[in-house]
Amino acid sequence: MKQIQAIIRSEQLGVVKEALDAIQCPGMMMWEIVGHGKQKGISEQFRGSSFKVDLLPKSKIEIVVADSKVKGVVDAIVKAAATGQVGDGKIFVTNIEQAIRIRTGETGDVVVS
Repeated sequence: MKQIQAIIRSEQLGVVKEALDAIQCPGMMMWEIVGHGKQKGISEQFRGSSFKVDLLPKSKIEIVVADSKVKGVVDAIVKAAATGQVGDGKIFVTNIEQAIRIRTGETGDVVVS
């Protein structure tokens, strides 16, 4: 099993969710977060004054899937989230050693499918 963490532009969340629904992704968790990457924020102008916004709003999605579904999920996120601009986000894929469904006590891939 793998955990996929995607940090994307908040305005792309709806499109990404639709893409994941289209490939029958079993479930996801989402958080509204703030942060910055290489660009270290953006400069804005308000009433003639310039100021820097260091932490930008982003959405974080977490999905746990069987190893065989990782490529499809990652491809769907990349295609849906990409705008071609700096700040589109990042995806991280990590190993999950064990998953347990609390209600039934089931373990393994059956929990995430």
